Amino acid sequence: MTKVLLDARMIDSSGIGTYLQNLIPFLKNHLNLSLLGEREKVEEYIDISNLNFISMKSPIYFPTEQIEFLLKIKDVDIFWSPHFNVPVFPIRAKKRIVTIHDVFHLAFGELYSPFERTYAKFLINSSVNLSDVIITVSNFSKSEIIKYTGVKEEKIKVIYNGVDRERFRVYEKEELEKIKSEYKLPNRFLLFVGNVKPHKNLRRLLKAFKIIAGDFKDLFLVITGQKEGFLKGDKKIFELINKDTILKERVIFTGHVDKGDLPYLYNLAEIFVFPSLYEGFGLPPLEAMACGCPIVVSHIPPLWEICKDAAYYINPHDEWDIAKGIKEVLENEKLRKELIDKGIERAKEFSWEKSAREHLNLIEKTLFI
Repeated sequence: MTKVLLDARMIDSSGIGTYLQNLIPFLKNHLNLSLLGEREKVEEYIDISNLNFISMKSPIYFPTEQIEFLLKIKDVDIFWSPHFNVPVFPIRAKKRIVTIHDVFHLAFGELYSPFERTYAKFLINSSVNLSDVIITVSNFSKSEIIKYTGVKEEKIKVIYNGVDRERFRVYEKEELEKIKSEYKLPNRFLLFVGNVKPHKNLRRLLKAFKIIAGDFKDLFLVITGQKEGFLKGDKKIFELINKDTILKERVIFTGHVDKGDLPYLYNLAEIFVFPSLYEGFGLPPLEAMACGCPIVVSHIPPLWEICKDAAYYINPHDEWDIAKGIKEVLENEKLRKELIDKGIERAKEFSWEKSAREHLNLIEKTLFI
């Protein structure tokens, strides 16, 4: 069996963590798979039987990780980095694979300090130059990688993410009541799943919600995550909410949401709203579609690529257009039902098993490149 060492230190992060958590259980049964990372951390997320571990203590992006890479990577067929923080020195691996989910650090470089921007650019360029194969998650990300690095197109393979349809599905009403009570959710709410990073565009969503709030007096905006984290991460979000009575009363932060509970929140929501300015793929809209929740998303290339005609598209730079889209889906029952039906069908085209099989085929071919 092909001997693969996979860097699993980011298994607890949101996007990359979901990627690892869903691919490793399939791949470990078809490869001689070892993980770079801590056993205790990984077993919080997946069954670790049939897995070998190589401990690595250095924090992600910290320069000392480069020394540990040299010391810990020994005699493997393939070393696979699921992110662009790759070993920049020669390692004892016959071939290298890297997964680059997006090039946000280059596209939105102004959000980072000069050092962070320079180091990210160095690592991304190193990852494309030193790897034998580059995996990415959408054709949009492929075009962005080429645009910012100049790498040859044939070196990049697009493999879509999946959705776990055993978890992300339509649930019976009775099954939802417990979660609704546990998180103290209102009867009618819009749902936002994301983080405080500027490209997630939460500020404009708050402004859009304020625009329509007067027309829907029983409607709330539910944001998954800890309130303190959002408010500390972006002072303008704090100011927006703190200075407005409607937002103060009708914006709800759930606190930590267990990953097993998230499908129920999608089921309970009136609409899932995703006004992001930039994505490599966009997992939350796909999850929402699988749960039968109508989605209002940004009209940007990666979201059109994934959602096709199963979404209502808005201009993410205009809070009035975001508000218009939300209002239209709330009021137009025919449109709402159409989005739900199309979303469920579109989500069926994505699965983690399909994604894992494509990864496995690529891994096995890489040895012969």
